[in-house]
Amino acid sequence: MHTSITRQEIFIRFALVLACAGFWRGELNYFSFPLLIIACLMDGGLYRLHQALKLPLVQAIVLLCTLLLVGLLWSELPDHGKMKWVKYFMLLMLIPFYLLLNKERMPWAIGGLITGYLLVLGLGVYQWQVTGEQGIALLNMSYLSFSAMLGAGAIVSVGLACMSRSVPMAVVLWIVAIALIYVQFHQYGRVLLLATLMAIVLQAYLRYKLDIRKFFGIFAAVSIAAGIFAYSSPAFQERLLLVKSDIELLQQGNYSSSLGYRLAMWDVGLHSIAERPWTGYGTGKPERYFDTTIQTYKNGLYKDLPAFQKTSHYHNDWIEIGMHIGIAGLLALLFLYWAWYQTFRRIDLGLLGAGLVSYVFLAGLTDAFLIFSRMPVLLLVITAIAMRWQQQKQERI
Repeated sequence: MHTSITRQEIFIRFALVLACAGFWRGELNYFSFPLLIIACLMDGGLYRLHQALKLPLVQAIVLLCTLLLVGLLWSELPDHGKMKWVKYFMLLMLIPFYLLLNKERMPWAIGGLITGYLLVLGLGVYQWQVTGEQGIALLNMSYLSFSAMLGAGAIVSVGLACMSRSVPMAVVLWIVAIALIYVQFHQYGRVLLLATLMAIVLQAYLRYKLDIRKFFGIFAAVSIAAGIFAYSSPAFQERLLLVKSDIELLQQGNYSSSLGYRLAMWDVGLHSIAERPWTGYGTGKPERYFDTTIQTYKNGLYKDLPAFQKTSHYHNDWIEIGMHIGIAGLLALLFLYWAWYQTFRRIDLGLLGAGLVSYVFLAGLTDAFLIFSRMPVLLLVITAIAMRWQQQKQERI
């Protein structure tokens, strides 16, 4: 019996470590997530499912996924496109992961998460410094995903620094955050960088709003550091030049640019939501809708855009969800953001929650951030670990 229990525990810990360290390589999710579910069932998770369902964040995720499933009823058969909407269901991994965590398994989960993050960070820095390329080719990771993980790491570091009672530890965490932001300045993710800086300023304000001098001191320090990083970053300056070029193309009526493409997608997306506000066009339909509609919409102003970039998503979480399942989906997304923040606030980590949720919200205004295959998993793993950590801390008290 003792041997059987030990083997089961080893399997569970292996599943946790694989889930925390392996999601950076997308193909591993096909193995790690089923293993996580099996481990949860072996651990009696089915009988403790009600514990997870009591959490507002889990309720919000289940609601959103349910609406997406229902949306298939008035959509076309999902036999075309990349079916990127399926990635929303990755949010459900929070349930088995949260139920598996306990005092003995926490070090394994935290160790797997930190080890995976540091390895990916090292690979990204190596590719940037040695090959001069963006992202991580070995992991099939775009520069956007790499920039997004840098931003998430910086926000977590700042959140922990603001809540730390140890001055030396706070200083170390701020140094880590500044280092990550420095690397992020050398990536092409302009909006993700801006979202990171805005989230950090929000965290600093919430922490020092009663001591306005400290807040302005931190704000000034962040601004000076950002200015220095921007001046020393060829990638950042290149992206600024591209913005100027994009604006010039728009003035000529040419939308074949990063900015123009997004504006066109948002225009068509908002038009479609206005046409069917209550139901949307059905789960999986938005991708084809754009290619079809632009042939006649505004006299074919955007009809050549598929040649510039293959239609994938609408570069906005709200428009993407609204086109799938209408107003109900938009309300579910709002509930998700609210529940995510409330999860942190209820465990006295509201500062960290404000930073992470504002980051997700801001990043989701210019990209379909919730279907970045790695970022939601990273943030949910951090959320689950934070919840269990605080629960254990309160139990010790």
